[in-house]
Amino acid sequence: MTPMPDAVQHDLRFPIGRFSPTPAGSPEARAAWIDQIARVPEEIAALVRGLSTAQLATPYRDGGWTVAQVVNHMGDSHMNAYLRTRWALTETGYVVKPYDEKQWAELADSRGVDVTPSLDILRGVHARWVTLLRTLSDADFARTMTHPERGPITIDWLVQLYAWHGRHHGAHIASLKTRSGW
Repeated sequence: MTPMPDAVQHDLRFPIGRFSPTPAGSPEARAAWIDQIARVPEEIAALVRGLSTAQLATPYRDGGWTVAQVVNHMGDSHMNAYLRTRWALTETGYVVKPYDEKQWAELADSRGVDVTPSLDILRGVHARWVTLLRTLSDADFARTMTHPERGPITIDWLVQLYAWHGRHHGAHIASLKTRSGW
């Protein structure tokens, strides 16, 4: 897991800073982002390995999700991102179906502390997603989808977002573990 910069450690909501995309990635930058996406499942699994039920039920910050909700959210979110990638590659004019991640995090399967199914989802989705991403051309990365709340976005942008997203939520868990002495 990438260490947190000192300047942003105090912001528990955004421990690695807010997402800040570049206009378009170079092949080298994309390869690095895809490598980050590839590492997410095992990095998250390592962060939660050995945590007790009580620890998994601990919010990473006041008013924040529990560790288990963070992991379960990642399964939901990354599954959606993978499918959005596939739709953008196979449909012209694809419009993203947004979802309310806060409401999803309150559903029984997200509030439970057994994160094994979500870790399995992350492993499977990332194996497929990374395999697909490593085959894409520059034109494929430029393919767009329309997000009703964000407007047009490219696969390139989505890859950057999810390279950040895995580090972002990993830092939530790592920061809590450090602050709690786990």
